[in-house]
Amino acid sequence: MPHIHTNPNQHDMTVSAYILLREDDEWKCLVHFHRKIEKLMQIGGHIELDETPWQAIAHELEEESGFSLDELQVLQPTADQVKESGNVTHPVPFSMNTHNVGNEHYHSDLCYGFIAKHRPRREAANGESQDLRWLTLDELAQAARDGEALLDVTHIYEFLVNQLDLYKVVPAISYSLKKPESVGVVYKSGAPGEL
Repeated sequence: MPHIHTNPNQHDMTVSAYILLREDDEWKCLVHFHRKIEKLMQIGGHIELDETPWQAIAHELEEESGFSLDELQVLQPTADQVKESGNVTHPVPFSMNTHNVGNEHYHSDLCYGFIAKHRPRREAANGESQDLRWLTLDELAQAARDGEALLDVTHIYEFLVNQLDLYKVVPAISYSLKKPESVGVVYKSGAPGEL
């Protein structure tokens, strides 16, 4: 999806998937070659106006990596979910950052950590980068030093691998892709979006 907010100093909300796979007794990090940025980076993209963040991560995973949620586990601070009446609970990102993407435009990014048990069953969608790579932390750091990968992606993957023991591994399909059906809050004066 294109940028939603395009005036100077505006922000778009984005989601990122940092996906780890254990192979040959070491962690491999999934990156893809982003054709517009011309660097290796994580899977992710914009949250569309009609999506929840979790719906956005699900569609970006399928389009850019070929993974579906049922093939992944999401890293969470607890395996338990808050029980809510009428609301839909989403997983907690392990990090959130705001970064400058040039032209006085910013992305505020929800970063989700995933564990894959195998490589994706499907390929990335047509029109998406087919250059996907599973790199060790050392290989990713070297790619960043060589100018081939984004340095921030390397730092975020290093942080995630070093913090793995603090997280619970939860099936990603444990979280609903639906939107709430019942109305939990009603505006008493005006409607959402009105002043």
